[in-house]
Amino acid sequence: MKWSELVQLDSLTPTEKGRFYKDAFEKISPEKKEKILTAAIHEFAQKGFNAANINHIAKNAGISIGSMYNYFSSKEDLYLTLIDYGYKLLESVISQIDLSEGSLYDKLEKLLKAACEYSQKYSEMIHIYIDISSEGLSHLSERLSRKMESISALFYQKIIDAAKRDGLVLSEIDTRIASFCIDNILMMVQFSYAAKYYAERLKIFTGIDPKTDNPEILVHGIMQFFRRALGGEKQ
Repeated sequence: MKWSELVQLDSLTPTEKGRFYKDAFEKISPEKKEKILTAAIHEFAQKGFNAANINHIAKNAGISIGSMYNYFSSKEDLYLTLIDYGYKLLESVISQIDLSEGSLYDKLEKLLKAACEYSQKYSEMIHIYIDISSEGLSHLSERLSRKMESISALFYQKIIDAAKRDGLVLSEIDTRIASFCIDNILMMVQFSYAAKYYAERLKIFTGIDPKTDNPEILVHGIMQFFRRALGGEKQ
């Protein structure tokens, strides 16, 4: 199954389909939307949710605070809008690669490369994702869109099950746990190419510097691990 087909599945609950901005935001020009979102991304990425100031965002976007509240009911709603925006950016990167052809390992390699590309291009969105996944913002979890996680989980499960049928993955491996492990590795790759702490962590564990070393080195090593872990020594 293609990633785009999963994105189009109408299996989300009304809450998960919800949006966090008002109708007025939908009606403004794409350029103005982009300016507001860019200012908000920078503020939240630099300061985190709790320290970010919506007045500063409005000023940097060139709009009044009154206009900002005409578009979003609260700072939380603006923040959650950015999470959905970040998903759309990631989706745009993934949609450029063909995930309908090739083996499980071909697809995972493409996704790893896309993770490196996305993190380098949209590093501030990764900072926001790290912030919102912290326990300090757990009060927002019920309002978060779960589309990204549910689509990722379903995609991994389907390609792993297909690989089992082709004999590329050991039959005794738990598909859902394998999906969880794969997604966590891809998430750590994204963090490592966007945040200083995780970049240093990557250097400590692997000796790879995400700032100077070719991402292919890390991708190659992870793919070796995937083949050994999922397919056994014969791979």
